Amino acid sequence: MAERPEDLNLPNAVITRIIKEALPDGVNVSKEARRAISQAASVFVLYATSCANSFAMKAKRKTLNAGDVMAAMEEMEFERFLPPLREALDAYKKGQKGKKEASEQKRKDKEKKNGTEENDKSREEEEDEEEHMEDEPDAENEGEEEEEDVEN
Repeated sequence: MAERPEDLNLPNAVITRIIKEALPDGVNVSKEARRAISQAASVFVLYATSCANSFAMKAKRKTLNAGDVMAAMEEMEFERFLPPLREALDAYKKGQKGKKEASEQKRKDKEKKNGTEENDKSREEEEDEEEHMEDEPDAENEGEEEEEDVEN
C-alpha cells in the first residue's frame, strides 16, 4: 500500500481535465476546490476498491474483476453509474479485442512474409548450386581426363 497519504491522490492534471469536461465553459474552479475534489475522488476509489475486494474474497479470489466492481457499486448505492460503467467496460473490451486481432494479423503477416523470404532464399540457393555445378566439371570426369592425359 502507499507509504504516504498523498500517494493515494489522483494526479492533479487528471482531476483538472475531468473537472473541465464536467463543467460548462467559463466556469473557474479554485485550487482549494480542485484539491477537495481530488481528495474526494481518492476516497471514493479506495472505498469502491475495498467493497469490490470484499466480493472477491467471498468468492475466494485474490484478483478483483469487473463483476466485483459492479457489485460494489450496487452495494454502495451507486446503481445509476452502472449503465455508463457497463458501456465504458464494453468499449474497453472491444478496444482490447481490436488490438489483439491487429496484433495477431501483424504476426501472421510477418510469418507469411518470413516464410516467403525463406522460400525465395532456398530457391536462390538451389539455383546458385545448379549454376555452380554447371560451371565446374564433375570431379569424377575431371579425374578421368587427367588419367587419359597421363596414359597418352
